[in-house]
Amino acid sequence: MLLILKIIEVVAPVFLLASIGFAWVKLGIEYRLRFVTQLSMTLGVPCLIFTALMQTEINPSALAELSIATIVVYGVITLITAITIWILRIKPRVYLAPMIFGNTGNLGLPLALFAFGDIGLGYAVVVFAIMAIWAFTFGIWVMAGGGNLFQLIKEPMVAATLLGVLFLWQGWETPQFMTNTLELIGQIAIPLMLITLGVAVARPSTIGIGYTFFLSLLKLAICFGIAWTIGKQFNLDNTAFAVLVLQVSTPVAVTSYLLAEKYGVEADKVASFVVISTLVSVIALPGILALTL
Repeated sequence: MLLILKIIEVVAPVFLLASIGFAWVKLGIEYRLRFVTQLSMTLGVPCLIFTALMQTEINPSALAELSIATIVVYGVITLITAITIWILRIKPRVYLAPMIFGNTGNLGLPLALFAFGDIGLGYAVVVFAIMAIWAFTFGIWVMAGGGNLFQLIKEPMVAATLLGVLFLWQGWETPQFMTNTLELIGQIAIPLMLITLGVAVARPSTIGIGYTFFLSLLKLAICFGIAWTIGKQFNLDNTAFAVLVLQVSTPVAVTSYLLAEKYGVEADKVASFVVISTLVSVIALPGILALTL
């Protein structure tokens, strides 16, 4: 009973905030998805990443261990997913990136924070940052053939991650007034991302529901299975292991839909994938939390 209450405490705020975005769109009120996403990803999230890394009390060696584990996990997921897509004979440009990259920002960060506190958020930021780097290089290359080092350097999240790691490694801190300012900006990220998730789910049409449901279950099985199996091979503490599995198991990222729309890659199918996989996660993520708490 206590475990069920704990899971409800963790999951309820996430889906209640997402439901605000869903209701907002259904009521016909304007929501500029691109503007809010850009605001969050170029300002809110980088500040959240930087301050979380700078102020984390996690042992640097534990963060390094998690970083290596995350790199290995996403490397294996990429390989297995590519083979799976080749076997199923579906379009890599449409499905490869969504199958690999989960919603580690909009959904994973708040879940980790609510479930494991500031330490969990610190671990989740590491997984999110590594995934973001891979998504904005390999992911863009898959969708548009545009992944390059310059694109990587331009991403504020990457700069915030590298700067945060440097401050953590050196034990530096920004002046208190600057820290307070960055924290205040970072606090907008999680609510905005969750509301935007609800908006993204409300807008697209759910075409090909049956096949998309199958792909959603397949993505969950691949990501959860690989994260759990590889995570057990590393010397991770319980919280780091739980966060790794939770983050990697999140549904299709909203950014996959935005990138598909930007590069003209059958965005309606990717949008449907976002919707169905997110609905699957309503049942799956509480179950994963129950296994890891």
